[in-house]
Amino acid sequence: MSKRWFVCAMLAAVFLPPQHALERPGVTFKIFQFPPDKIPRIDGNTDDWAMVPDSYAIGMDQLMDTEHGHGMNHDPKNMDVKVKVGWVKGLNRLYFLYEAYDNYWDFSRLDLHNDIFEVVVDGDLSGGPLIDIYHRDVWTPEAVGQARSVIDPRISQQEAHWATHGVHAQNYHIFTPPGDKDWAMAWGCAQYIKRLPYANAAYNYSFKPGESGKLVLEFWITPFDYSPCDGPERAVESVLTENKLIGLSWSVIDYDDVNARDRVGFWNLSHKQTMFGNASDLVGFRLMPLEPQFQKGIQAKWSYKVADMDRRLVAFRDESEGKVTSWKWDFGDGSASTEQNPVHQYKAGRDYTTILEVEGPAGKSRLANVWGVSVK
Repeated sequence: MSKRWFVCAMLAAVFLPPQHALERPGVTFKIFQFPPDKIPRIDGNTDDWAMVPDSYAIGMDQLMDTEHGHGMNHDPKNMDVKVKVGWVKGLNRLYFLYEAYDNYWDFSRLDLHNDIFEVVVDGDLSGGPLIDIYHRDVWTPEAVGQARSVIDPRISQQEAHWATHGVHAQNYHIFTPPGDKDWAMAWGCAQYIKRLPYANAAYNYSFKPGESGKLVLEFWITPFDYSPCDGPERAVESVLTENKLIGLSWSVIDYDDVNARDRVGFWNLSHKQTMFGNASDLVGFRLMPLEPQFQKGIQAKWSYKVADMDRRLVAFRDESEGKVTSWKWDFGDGSASTEQNPVHQYKAGRDYTTILEVEGPAGKSRLANVWGVSVK
């Protein structure tokens, strides 16, 4: 190993960001948990979001213009945006409410020239490039010394496109509004990610192209750990769980002239321009638990897995909510347990009604699953 290579490697370790890092490490935004009986209806109205506290709202004060040098100085008379993000426990969906005022809505053309809300999500924090141009970047010793990357000649752009574009993290160019276009451009070949049953959207606005006014966009998307080009059959959804940290960011792209080539604004939550193509440049978002007013003092919940079907061995898992001090299981075959997470062996194979009763400072709760445990 040459001395020069060692120095370059040290420079890379010091000055280059780790591949799976997130931008703005001192900031973590919150994703509101909707109760299962209050899932937002995708209709372009804001009523379902009235329960979401203002502490979840992210406005223009958090966005930086990373393209034109405007910094974080924005004029609300020109563009003003507020975004809330939600989720529902048990569903691998991210819900968005996008409310925006613009003094000039640009959406008359049928190409990419359009006011856009660009959303990038990395559900498993895998980081790294999600579009072809970054997938071909490599850091040679010479490039490290010059603080720049070079293109790997072994990888064609076509190979990079089919291997990387939106596979492990997804970029949605959402048209605001779309006019006569589809509601979004999903960057890559996995176009199923922007359609039901993986996404849905609705708008509410009354202005025409070139006019000012307010737009409401309500939508949900499904983040994927793996979304291959050949269809959803092999796709793997990102599993969303309470308190999980995910990578997420967005940019508000503003045009004010239907004939102009340049954008007026590129307002970026990440504060790093390359967030659109590199998942390591996204921002941390936390999937929050239910707000206290929606939590029950105590609620019995449980699940099970058959550990060994031949032996009819079943492992039960307590998932009760609230503070629990005691557990009582009725396995439906005359046997019981006071363990929190018991393992039970059934003597005969059939369907059993199992009951869990829990107790705590807030009282008692029980949950029966009628013929819910099946062994053979």
